Amino acid sequence: MTDGATGGAIEMIQRLVGFDTVSARSNLALIEFVRDYLSGYGIESRLTFDAGGGKANLFATIGGPAEGGGVVLSGHTDVVPVEGQPWESDPFHVVARDGRLYGRGTADMKSFLAVALALVPEVRKRELKVPIHLALSYDEEVGCLGVPALLRDVADALPRPPRLAIIGEPTMMRVANRHKGIHAFETRVTGRDGHSSGTHRGVNAIVHAAEIIGFLDALAAEQRRQGPFDEGFDPPYTTINVGTVEGGTALNIIPRHCAFRWEFRPVPATDPADLLARVETFVAESVLPRMRAVAAEAEVVTVARCAVPPLLPEADSPAETLARALTGANAAIGAAFVTEAGLFQQAGIPAVVCGPGSIEQAHQPNEYIALDQVAACEAFLRRLIDWAAAGRRLP
Repeated sequence: MTDGATGGAIEMIQRLVGFDTVSARSNLALIEFVRDYLSGYGIESRLTFDAGGGKANLFATIGGPAEGGGVVLSGHTDVVPVEGQPWESDPFHVVARDGRLYGRGTADMKSFLAVALALVPEVRKRELKVPIHLALSYDEEVGCLGVPALLRDVADALPRPPRLAIIGEPTMMRVANRHKGIHAFETRVTGRDGHSSGTHRGVNAIVHAAEIIGFLDALAAEQRRQGPFDEGFDPPYTTINVGTVEGGTALNIIPRHCAFRWEFRPVPATDPADLLARVETFVAESVLPRMRAVAAEAEVVTVARCAVPPLLPEADSPAETLARALTGANAAIGAAFVTEAGLFQQAGIPAVVCGPGSIEQAHQPNEYIALDQVAACEAFLRRLIDWAAAGRRLP
């Protein structure tokens, strides 16, 4: 049972999911597989590497005139960790069950890339008048770290920039013309250690980190209650999340250090600088004075880890125009999650988000994609291929 999805697409999903590309690890085995696969069809790939050489982006062009332009199909190769999640099967081995494919990355977002790759043999049989570019990036899940290098390379390599980009993150094949950005931080708290029997002589870094986390939680609740609101997103307000906390060395030692990582995803009406300033004011006026009353060396330092721009709706965007024509959508939606689309937009390449699967399955144990979504993505990309072969103007 394929629910309309072809065997080639399913096989390619199985191949890509089989590569353990959790962001903390290398993606080179997957990239080398894709490069060899494309080379078998006479398609050359350009690679750009991270500073350590252990990760790479891939950019390849299929057909079209040499002067450039065209449509980018973009997606990230990394996935989030599986440790600590109650998976019922091997996350890196696709299991087909009840019209679904289970495995890490099936929804977020290897299926889109797999469908595009599975259609390469069909594309090579066509004479495209508009080039189709494939862009595979690294480290999207930890701050969209790979795409800036890819975009710089594309700008240097192509005589003319791509006309538009479609980022295949899971939207249930609906067209998203905007999404929130993300601002991520690490806050490091330094207190004074000592024997746990003398807590009055020490400054517990974990306790004071918890105070700041409590403030962040209260700030998040305020955003839920008071806004500002933007009904184009779900949820329609700025969200705040604390993702990791690390601190302490032993039960009977007052912890000197604690660090936690947190983020917020603002709606357009929220000023990111104002939100961060409120946190820093709370630390400076409420937390640090009490810490330093005991230990003058106490510190709280917050450092930015990443800031990924939002995707903003554009009037007469060729990306939205084409995607809506290919899907038949009467309107576009907003997405609360972050993608690489904002970076493409900042580089002067209009972008939309449109891909198979549901974001509700992303980052979950037993992540899956429905086979009918795979089939819908195949149909969408085949219509794109027909359009590129015909060389029609945008509707």
